[in-house]
Amino acid sequence: MDALTAYAEKIRACRLCVEAPNGQPLPHQPRPVLRVSATARLLIAGQAPGVRVHASGLPFDDPSGDRLRLWMGIDRAQFYDEAKIAIAPMGFCFPGNDAKGGDLPPRRECRERWHDGLFALMPQIRIILAVGRPAQNYHCARLGRPLPKKLPLDEIVRLLATPDASTPRILALPHPSWRNSGWLKRHPWFEDEIVPMLRALVAETLGDERIGKKYQD
Repeated sequence: MDALTAYAEKIRACRLCVEAPNGQPLPHQPRPVLRVSATARLLIAGQAPGVRVHASGLPFDDPSGDRLRLWMGIDRAQFYDEAKIAIAPMGFCFPGNDAKGGDLPPRRECRERWHDGLFALMPQIRIILAVGRPAQNYHCARLGRPLPKKLPLDEIVRLLATPDASTPRILALPHPSWRNSGWLKRHPWFEDEIVPMLRALVAETLGDERIGKKYQD
């Protein structure tokens, strides 16, 4: 067993948020969800699994995943090809719901205990799709490119869409939840400008030119 596989198995067996929580314990049994490999060149860094993913154990196995795959221009088989695409959220377990029925923020235990070590074992990553502010803040800071505080999402998306020579490159995305449909309507440039660029980057990273051409067809 290689070091990355062994580390991922430790994450999947983690019970910190129940047995030694940072704050209130997780209100249900842990089920860490991640997909990583030593060959994946693209990383999807999300927030935390929702209740549906908690039940299935498959990340983005919900309408949010359908929208994310549409933005990327790939199908489910390509999306779940672990040899090419890694998926590691900021919180590995479903955090539970708040009083209004929305998902709670990602558990802090995951980042504090696991994240730095995990990404140190994946130096081959070339593109990070940072979905949501927790992932954007963490990965930008980890790579020595901290984001200005209180920068709104639209400015973060535009800032990180600017081409640069940094490796890995970070691209910021709004969460693909249908609750963000209003944000997308207010910022039509995202689907007009960012989505085509995203598909081209995904195609280049995965070595599949057909992906980048889909938005032109």
